[in-house]
Amino acid sequence: MKFYEQNEYQEKCSALFLKLRYEISSVLPSAQIEHIGSTSVPGAISKGDLDIYIGVDPQALENAVLALIECGYKEKSDTLRTPELCMLVAQENVALQVVAVGSQYEFFIRFRDILRSKPDLVRKYNDLKISCIGFSEEQYRVIKSKFIEDVLQNA
Repeated sequence: MKFYEQNEYQEKCSALFLKLRYEISSVLPSAQIEHIGSTSVPGAISKGDLDIYIGVDPQALENAVLALIECGYKEKSDTLRTPELCMLVAQENVALQVVAVGSQYEFFIRFRDILRSKPDLVRKYNDLKISCIGFSEEQYRVIKSKFIEDVLQNA
């Protein structure tokens, strides 16, 4: 696992987000499309992958997923899948989080916004990531999830 400084990924991820937001909005015009994840947070180190939140009406989630699959996205296996959340992937470093609006999974946006407003938390998040270099992806996910839960509970 390798992490990159903001100047190594930000421009590329921002440009790709704008391109994909345009493409996704043409298929899902009423969806809320947001850049989330570390690449959306100033000062955050990142693996350089782009995460996109796609908020849709709960009754429209399955149809939204099908529409995105028709555009070439694939449902990610071995990840949480519920009636309110589906992760899709396109290229190697792009993940779409298709989320039912009003569900618990809106935390993606809340976490991003908390980090954007608290540079001290970004530094702690960066330190956590650096401390995980050499860990397995699963170990990293567990540690990262705990940090996210703590931030959301204490904000």
